Amino acid sequence: MTTRNWSVLRVLRDRDAGLCLAGVVVSGFGTSALWLASGIWVKDLTGSDGLAALCLFAMWAPSLAGPVLGTLADRARRRTLLIRTNLALAALLPALFAVDSADRVWILFVVLLVYGAAGVVHDAAEAALVATAVDKSLLGDFNGLRMTATESMKLIAPLAGAGIYAAFGGPAVALLDAVTFVLAALLYACLRGRESAPPPPTTGPRTRATEGAAFLWRHDRLRPLVLAGGTTMLLSGLSAATLYAVIEGLGHPPAYAGPLYVLQGVGSVAVGLASGPLLRRLGERRFAAYGIALTGAAMALRAVPADLAVLGSGVAVGTGLPCVLVAGLTAVQRETPEELLGSAAATANTLMFAPTAIGLAVGAALVELVDHRVLLVGCALALLLTALPLLQRPASASRTASRSPSDANPA
Repeated sequence: MTTRNWSVLRVLRDRDAGLCLAGVVVSGFGTSALWLASGIWVKDLTGSDGLAALCLFAMWAPSLAGPVLGTLADRARRRTLLIRTNLALAALLPALFAVDSADRVWILFVVLLVYGAAGVVHDAAEAALVATAVDKSLLGDFNGLRMTATESMKLIAPLAGAGIYAAFGGPAVALLDAVTFVLAALLYACLRGRESAPPPPTTGPRTRATEGAAFLWRHDRLRPLVLAGGTTMLLSGLSAATLYAVIEGLGHPPAYAGPLYVLQGVGSVAVGLASGPLLRRLGERRFAAYGIALTGAAMALRAVPADLAVLGSGVAVGTGLPCVLVAGLTAVQRETPEELLGSAAATANTLMFAPTAIGLAVGAALVELVDHRVLLVGCALALLLTALPLLQRPASASRTASRSPSDANPA
């Protein structure tokens, strides 16, 4: 791989791509710091493990409304929406200074719910903006680096958030997060691209909320990728529920999960750096298929009761799992008409990420009834079956997928 083709340089040479990536890194740092600190904060104030666990759920739950919230990104200039969303979150977070006792924890949950909903709108607007602001040839590189940045922040920011919380308390973490949103807004304001105002809607709110989903379903190239992504994340959630059973089988304490998460993060960082060149060489379908197959092999490896096998599976899962997500988002950005990008991107994110929670819930129940090795092998086989259709010759996009939104979805 020559220096000229190295994805980091290809993206950073593009001014708008570099600014968008910097915005993702800055705001992602604050978000990752807050999600860990909020749970610790609630635990300290209430002593409840259940309420502490609800913090992450409160931030994640609004993603279920992605198809509806994503339409907001199609009704406004995306850069303006990103700036306003970041500034609104920066203004919201100081409300957490009032959370100083158990009877005020409800303020934290309200803020986290609003935070999560704004995050869905933010991600949809960002995906749509990137698709128009970044050269099409750089989309795979950008999405891979976005994955690298996100995973890197997950390794660093929670430790920073926990350290700041321990030293200065929850309000200090909220202030840090607010500052990152202001910085992200400034970065988005520096983008050079000019957007025209979106045309006035020609359909009702209910129809607009389903336009993105309808487009994805009718598109013969996007539908298999998005469905494969959702299936992969469902199975990854199910297998993740076996983690502590695997660790117990090795004779290690629960803290052994820490190194496994770090190794998984290392794998994700590595594949993010290589995603752009691999997407250009393999195409979205094969790149996704090989990643899913590698994830399946990692699941089978995790069933082997040996430290080296389990540690190796951590790297392999981190390397394989992001492939279908990067491929799916890149394909959606390339294939979707500009007027539907926000809704389609938010819908794709919901369809690909929401199944993780279902898999975790089902896995938590099954791991008490079925040997964890049986579950892991079953997940491995299911993942290999999920990868196979993507290796077949792709069909051309359906005629209905290329219609205008009003033709495909009459009011």
